[in-house]
Amino acid sequence: MDNQNKNLILATVLSFLVIIIWFVLFPPPEPAPADPNAPLVATDATSPAATAPATAAAPTADGTPPATATEPRESDAPRIAIDTPSLKGSISLQGGRIDDLSLKNYRETLEPDAEIVKLLSPVGSDAPYYALFGWAPGTGVTADAVPGANTLWQGDESAVLTPDSPVTLTWDNGAGLTFTRQISVDEDFMFTVTQSAANTGADTVNLAPYGILARHGLPADLKNFFILHEGGIRMVDGELTETDYDDFDVAGAHKNVEVGDSGWTGMTDHFWMTTLIPRDVAGFQISTLQDQRRDIYQTTTKLPTQTLATGETTTTTLQLFAGAKEWATIRHYQNDDGVDRFIDSIDWGWFFFLTKPIFAVLHYLNALIGNMGWAIIGLTLLIKALLLPLAYKSYVSMARMKELQPQMEKIKENAGDDKQAMQKQIMELYKKEKVNPASGCLPILLQIPIFFSLYKVIFVTLELRHAPWIGWIQDLSAPDPSSLYNLWGLFPWDAPEPGSTMALIFIGVLPLFLGISMFLQQKLNPSPTDPTQKMIFAWMPWVFMFMLGSFASGLVVYWIANNTITFTQQYAIMRSQGYKPNVFGNIMDTFKRTPKDDGKA
Repeated sequence: MDNQNKNLILATVLSFLVIIIWFVLFPPPEPAPADPNAPLVATDATSPAATAPATAAAPTADGTPPATATEPRESDAPRIAIDTPSLKGSISLQGGRIDDLSLKNYRETLEPDAEIVKLLSPVGSDAPYYALFGWAPGTGVTADAVPGANTLWQGDESAVLTPDSPVTLTWDNGAGLTFTRQISVDEDFMFTVTQSAANTGADTVNLAPYGILARHGLPADLKNFFILHEGGIRMVDGELTETDYDDFDVAGAHKNVEVGDSGWTGMTDHFWMTTLIPRDVAGFQISTLQDQRRDIYQTTTKLPTQTLATGETTTTTLQLFAGAKEWATIRHYQNDDGVDRFIDSIDWGWFFFLTKPIFAVLHYLNALIGNMGWAIIGLTLLIKALLLPLAYKSYVSMARMKELQPQMEKIKENAGDDKQAMQKQIMELYKKEKVNPASGCLPILLQIPIFFSLYKVIFVTLELRHAPWIGWIQDLSAPDPSSLYNLWGLFPWDAPEPGSTMALIFIGVLPLFLGISMFLQQKLNPSPTDPTQKMIFAWMPWVFMFMLGSFASGLVVYWIANNTITFTQQYAIMRSQGYKPNVFGNIMDTFKRTPKDDGKA
């Protein structure tokens, strides 16, 4: 077997390895797993602290495990309705839990009659997920003397929680302590829970207010994608910590994180989030844990212990963000309401210094143009304009390299099998003509973090979810739904499901344009002198066409726009240097192999 055939086999094997590694790093979304949870029953008083209503209660102020009260079943508990411009749902008077919440302005799919997104669900549903507030008993106070996870509160069942009408819940323990909970909500996604405790008894008491977010089992739509964080998230005195679900502390062995001046904690999904935010208080504790026996994930905020003498009243405030991770809304809560670094609850990633400004510009262009697809193309134009000074030098170098191509081919022919002599003569030619072959790499290297950052922005940010562009592209966060399988909609049968093997093979219109744009751009660049490298480069656009076919349409739109602008810039600059690229005249020459390339001189 001659060296040429060996190189061909090696190149083929390496190409397949690249494809395999790519799909390991960027796998298509897996189907949602079946929900492993079943309705839970009350547990004994020795269970680990701080898990969930009807299954556990908050930690006591002095560390003593709480008792579990016997209360009505969740399905029997009275409720108070929630109705705002952004939210609908209800509050259960059992525990005073916010455990029924849907997002009015977001639907599960693009279908007009699709269900609105359900964020919180009560115990007994398929996927319980809720917010719970209460008071942990301190020294000299028994667990049944404070309202717990299953306490039945008193409230006006005919009331409706709206931005203009808060609701008030009360509970009297009959032994000198009266508890009041006022819940208000704004027009977006922020609840304010103000808890008061009044001591009319004869003894001084110690109480610690708390808030809990609890989720039974993993989310059904968990992505498990390395580019996206899903799980626990907290900000402690300016330091952000993200915890994957499988890294939650085990209940009973969990750590309590001390917060000095400011912080918040919560659980984040791809597009939605719940967060507990203490207000006007310092020196509280945060914990993130999992009760493995009951498969409950939880994050807890415990405020400082309050000492109430006879006749005294104490009041604390916890806010609950429960809604969509809208950039403008979260930014408002940070800048106008003082929630410390709340914008970092959006997963900006390692390249946050790029992803944040890229999204800010994209958001501005979308507001200006009114279409996210055209905003992506506008962003691409701005990025290319910023990189033009570097690109100019690169394209001038490439034009000179193209001009030297015949001389390089002649050197290769004269050198024969003497690779060392060939490389030496080529380097002398570069030096003589003052050409730097490496100068063309800098714009490409700069494109890598920009490309990754834009991919992160498109994949992570909510604003591209269900955002239409033109025609058949009605969701820029999803792959191109058109398919070669039905000749891009001309045949009457449906295209394969996005993410399926068939969809990866029978690509859509946008990936096809991507491959063509990469191919045309490649024709402007100098061809490698090595035949095997030349063949690999020739096939690269078509390999990338299939690899990126399952990516978000918005990313493919960016890549096509980038290639088109790059081609136009490079073509114009090369013409300005006296070189006239013959891009369309010899396209098929890319795949032709001369007798010498075949080793048959």
